[in-house]
Amino acid sequence: MDTAIVLGFTFIVLGAACGGSFGLPSKYAGKDTPWEVLWGPFFFITTILMPAVMAPLVVTDLGGIYASVGAKVLIPVLVFGVLWGLGSMTLGLSFAFIGLSLAYALNYGAQIVFGWLMPTLIHNRGDILTQHGYVIMLGVVICVLGVVVAGKAGILKARSLEKDKPAETPEATGGAKEPKALIGLILAVVSGVLCACWAVASSYAGPIGERAAMANPQWAAAWAIVALILWGGAVSACLYCVIQLTRKKTWGHLAKPGIGKIVLLAAAMSVLHNAAVFFFVLGAINLGDLGVSVGYAVFMSVAIIVGNVHGFRTGEWKGASSQSKRWIAAGIAVLIAGVCVLAVGKSMKPKEPDRVASGSCSKATRHGKTAAVRIEMEAGR
Repeated sequence: MDTAIVLGFTFIVLGAACGGSFGLPSKYAGKDTPWEVLWGPFFFITTILMPAVMAPLVVTDLGGIYASVGAKVLIPVLVFGVLWGLGSMTLGLSFAFIGLSLAYALNYGAQIVFGWLMPTLIHNRGDILTQHGYVIMLGVVICVLGVVVAGKAGILKARSLEKDKPAETPEATGGAKEPKALIGLILAVVSGVLCACWAVASSYAGPIGERAAMANPQWAAAWAIVALILWGGAVSACLYCVIQLTRKKTWGHLAKPGIGKIVLLAAAMSVLHNAAVFFFVLGAINLGDLGVSVGYAVFMSVAIIVGNVHGFRTGEWKGASSQSKRWIAAGIAVLIAGVCVLAVGKSMKPKEPDRVASGSCSKATRHGKTAAVRIEMEAGR
């Protein structure tokens, strides 16, 4: 087998494992740790510190690249980055409400649907009424069904836990009472819709990728786009955490004994989160055209499975009814089937003549989109 293909799939699987695992360290924060005390440092490291270090380090003439494309390109990328940040923030909240397993399934399901739908409606409406568009829409419908099935599993889980173990704490059950579970389910779906704005942000970032690719290898050029989206996300996610720290008067927790462990957990989450994006880019570059279709399907499928394995392994479904477990298993299966159908539809799309088949950046794409491998998902994210 071609070495590049082997490397590509290896990177894709590594990225998916990181994306499905980035929420896991949050399970090991003490139950008395306020949400914002853990997630505040996470968002600071993820959206401000890491891109501020990585982007100038790996991208040649980063400031010149941004200056050359101008505000007309930068502003839409930043604005949709802000919306992505809101999605990441609500995903973190949904982890606290319903646990990793359900949150990952619902978030990724919504991301899969809207990560294709929104950029297509903005830039390529004509693609919808084509043969590959119909196949992709079928995949979207299947993914929506998977989200509904996973949501049903969450409701059944909450009801069974409330009925059979009413005295247990949310931390012990991973679910809590039905009203709280319902809020968590809604937050997870909303977070997926907002996280899909990463795809919209990247769809406006083509000129950045084109300019960066002139002086950088493709994997490094991608960081010029990734960093800008992350900085946009910092505006919403970090601001929300600052508001919560102030409103709840929990700033003092950042100076309490044990904060070192919390910061380390937040740093681990950040590394896993951004590693998912990095490995996906590397994998897609090695896979070429397969990165858009097969690589995408493998990434999303493995990430959904890994997230749910962590959920079950950490006891989120302990005490839940067997019926609810069957529903979540069915939801995962339906989501993966939908991802595979989407991948088939993507592989059917005619190649663009100007496209760089093996990169994450484009050469003069008509709508200013990143070509070959637009990083459609927050990989985690």
